[in-house]
Amino acid sequence: MHSSVTEAERDTVSMTGSSNRPAYPPRPRAATMDTVVPGFIDTLLRHRDELHGVLTRVATAQAATDELFRSLRALAGAPWEVLRNAPRRLGRLATFLPSNNLLYSYVLFGVIPSLYTDEVRIRPSARVAPAAMAVHEILGPHLSGLGGGRILMAPVSQRRFLADCARSDAVVFTGQPDNGRAVAAQLPDDALLLTFGSGPNPLVVGPEADPDTVCRTVLAARLYNSGQDCLCTDIVFVHRSLLREVLPRLAGALAEIRVGDRRDPATRVAPLVYPDAVQDAAAFLTAHREFTVHGARVDLARHVVEPTLLHLPWQEAFHPPEFFSPVVLTMEYDDPRQITRWLHSAEESARGMYVSVFGEPALAGRTRIATSVVCEERITFDVEDGNRPFGGYGPLAGSVRRHGTATGRPLLLSAEAGIGGRP
Repeated sequence: MHSSVTEAERDTVSMTGSSNRPAYPPRPRAATMDTVVPGFIDTLLRHRDELHGVLTRVATAQAATDELFRSLRALAGAPWEVLRNAPRRLGRLATFLPSNNLLYSYVLFGVIPSLYTDEVRIRPSARVAPAAMAVHEILGPHLSGLGGGRILMAPVSQRRFLADCARSDAVVFTGQPDNGRAVAAQLPDDALLLTFGSGPNPLVVGPEADPDTVCRTVLAARLYNSGQDCLCTDIVFVHRSLLREVLPRLAGALAEIRVGDRRDPATRVAPLVYPDAVQDAAAFLTAHREFTVHGARVDLARHVVEPTLLHLPWQEAFHPPEFFSPVVLTMEYDDPRQITRWLHSAEESARGMYVSVFGEPALAGRTRIATSVVCEERITFDVEDGNRPFGGYGPLAGSVRRHGTATGRPLLLSAEAGIGGRP
């Protein structure tokens, strides 16, 4: 679960890549597994309240609790992941940490790679650097004491961090595709680069879907952490035959959503963390005000976007933005071939990630439609697994670059760093 909302970086990229990387002595993998993984799980459990307090600076209490459990699950699966993928030993990994899911991302792109990497250097997003550094200050000393690879985190400029990237065996970038391309341009050809972006993750409500179940599902897919996650669904396609049942249910459910302090466990929608996300939502809602079914009020001063429902008629040329806010956007369709054509469009093929399908027999039984991975009767949060490749095949949603060639596909660092690499 990785945000594509990143800080506006003012530094220009000008570092020249070099393949002169420091040499590190080998470290026994088995001993690391035996000590780091159980020890770090114990550390997370002992410090869960302190970590939860840090995470709720940028996430709702509900999302922070889920993030803790997902982090524990990923750690528990790490020995299996490393054994299965057999990654080659890396001297250095450079990671651009995303601006949300701070603990989970620290585990996925720091702790687990440290099992097969001598040094991991992490640059936190400038938007949330104090919270990210707090996570590292809680966990970093314990990891070091357990004998894991070194994890260094510092809120340095992108320009300075690129010098570290150029001397690294692998780089993980999370953010906007344009910034990812700028990073790629500065790396030596033999460096491994994984870029994690985002996609609209559409959800299809077919004629055979149960209205009550699918409405709960839509809200779960859209409102995770107030909608501030790249796995959230940005558009819901509803078959015309179910509109009169689905729309009133969604509007009624959104009217009952609690908006409040993100630290309150009962809060589902809180003030948004990023001012530009509030501004973008306000601009979109104003431009589409005639399609409002419920909500659409925005308090710019308090960073609050009211839980909102918009409904559009079918528009094949429409491509939703990444809302990063509690906006539910539905669009009616008549024929599943409309969905298929939309997913095969140039725009959606480029950013194809996941597509969730409920009650639409014509789209069932497929693993992919264009570049989007099909989640049948499941949403993105159901299928996301920190020990397995993440995302779809759209190059803007995620890609791996090796020897100057970028390929869009689901990503997992240990698999890409596997002996011989993935084809």
